[in-house]
Amino acid sequence: MPLTFTLDPAVTPALRDGVLDLWTDVSNAGGAVGFVAPVSREEIRPDLVRHLAAMAEGRHRLLVGHDEAGAVAATAFFSFNTHRLQRHWVWLYTVMVHPRHQGQGYGRDLMTAAEDAARSFDGIEAIRLGCRGGLGLERFYGSCGYKEVGRVPGAIRCGADDDRDDITMLLPLT
Repeated sequence: MPLTFTLDPAVTPALRDGVLDLWTDVSNAGGAVGFVAPVSREEIRPDLVRHLAAMAEGRHRLLVGHDEAGAVAATAFFSFNTHRLQRHWVWLYTVMVHPRHQGQGYGRDLMTAAEDAARSFDGIEAIRLGCRGGLGLERFYGSCGYKEVGRVPGAIRCGADDDRDDITMLLPLT
């Protein structure tokens, strides 16, 4: 059953808790979304609050995918640039699909929905995202049309003796 995607859903307690649960579950399953397992909901909550505040200020937008039971199953946050010379592209952050839904094509569906959403934003010509090396994410994003445009070796420290590359990917929309 496909996910149902919504751009800029109403931020209700259920949505907030669903995103927080998703972020926690993805992180604890080894997902590269800003944390290293093990992590608790309370450790993630401040990052979510910052995303929600940026949404309220119009600096971020949220794309959420719900599964057939209505649970939050996938997310991606768009972050708009404030610098006058970079307003023609957006960052895509916190791209997640719940571990129970992985392997069903939902990641690709999420990336297609994100591309479609970005195409609807006035003046946006490209999407950039960063990903953690060592997990094959750049191959996945590459299969979705993104090109690697930058790499900083060892820029992400996941633990003692576990430094990963910080990879920047770009999807032109024009």
